[in-house]
Amino acid sequence: MKKILLAVMAVAAIGFTACGNKAQQGEATDSTAVEVNVADEEADAAIAALTSNLETKDASKFQQALDTVKAKIAELIKTNPEAAKQYVARVQTFLKENADKVKAVVGENAAVAAAVSAITDVEPDKVVNGLLEQVGDAATEAKDAAVDAANQKVDEAKQAATDKANEVKDAAKEKAAGAIDNAANAAKKGLGL
Repeated sequence: MKKILLAVMAVAAIGFTACGNKAQQGEATDSTAVEVNVADEEADAAIAALTSNLETKDASKFQQALDTVKAKIAELIKTNPEAAKQYVARVQTFLKENADKVKAVVGENAAVAAAVSAITDVEPDKVVNGLLEQVGDAATEAKDAAVDAANQKVDEAKQAATDKANEVKDAAKEKAAGAIDNAANAAKKGLGL
């Protein structure tokens, strides 16, 4: 009877697990679509800021808008690389279409020119993958540090458990030795020794 019950429970658990995985996969797909839509909205906002700065011909504010674009790319890379690629592609298209206006505003400002070329001269996949590798290296280092810290905590816990077990064992030995001595003394008194 127990074997049948265990078999039924195992089949039910597998069924629930399979359903749960499908739901999670569906959520992941929906999440990706939402992230791409968010990337489109963010790109529209960035393009609006860049357009405004081009119209006012303010190179420093244009550079600030480009810095905001770079920060947004880094943020999207962490959450969804596909959305980051979409974002980069949209911003690149805008900058390439308005290259003449950008050059007119940027003029001799080498920092702004370098920022524009850093975004426009490379394919979106390469921009995202390059930044993703940098983020990946930092994540790997953080993971290694976390693993080392966890291993140290495990070793400390093992040592504490061993120390406590030795204390309990020593206390039990002392108690047993005391009980043996008391029993021997009682036996001696009973025998008149």
